Amino acid sequence: MAMRPMPRADVFEFYRRLAEADPAPQTELAYTNPYTLLVAVALSAQATDIGVNKATRKLFAEVDNPAAMVALGLDALKDHIRTIGLFNTKAKNVIALSERLLALHGGEVPADREALEQLPGVGRKTANVVLNVAFGHETIAVDTHIFRVGNRTGLAIGKDVVAVERRLEAVTPAPFRAHAHHWLILHGRYICKARTPLCWRCPVADLCRYKPKTPAPPAPAAEPSPLN
Repeated sequence: MAMRPMPRADVFEFYRRLAEADPAPQTELAYTNPYTLLVAVALSAQATDIGVNKATRKLFAEVDNPAAMVALGLDALKDHIRTIGLFNTKAKNVIALSERLLALHGGEVPADREALEQLPGVGRKTANVVLNVAFGHETIAVDTHIFRVGNRTGLAIGKDVVAVERRLEAVTPAPFRAHAHHWLILHGRYICKARTPLCWRCPVADLCRYKPKTPAPPAPAAEPSPLN
């Protein structure tokens, strides 16, 4: 049987509870300006935010604009991000997108999805994150976490990330659109996990279409009293 979409009234309540639990969610990537955010998001593909932050801590202290990144050079950049997966390809893309920003945008990160997606190594998800976090656009960047949450809960059912993004754009109520991306990604990262969702901790479990719900683990056995 196909998953039933979540009713509109439940969608509003779904977001309301996530907002109540975390009124002002933030990205977990460390950045200092739109450019370092763009670089961090580009580096985060198939990598964890924690791993990216460790690699960019020293990098962003030294480099925070496209001209400085080009001056740093490919080999030095590779040394900074060597611990991140696919670092060779990512380093080439970061240098190339920095050169493109200098040549076409005066060294500034454009607040435009089409222009962002023309940069090397920047796809729709990266563009949406930058637009949302750096420029306050009401975009929703669908990664593996949001794709899973959308389909598992019935919030936004779709066969691919674009379909889920379009559905989220259609059903997300206006008061929650600015922060929807962060609420959903954090929910997927820490509660609605891929292998074993923590349903017993979930604030929206009763609204979710996922079955069966994961039960709470058994309580640890009590330590015997030293008086016995």
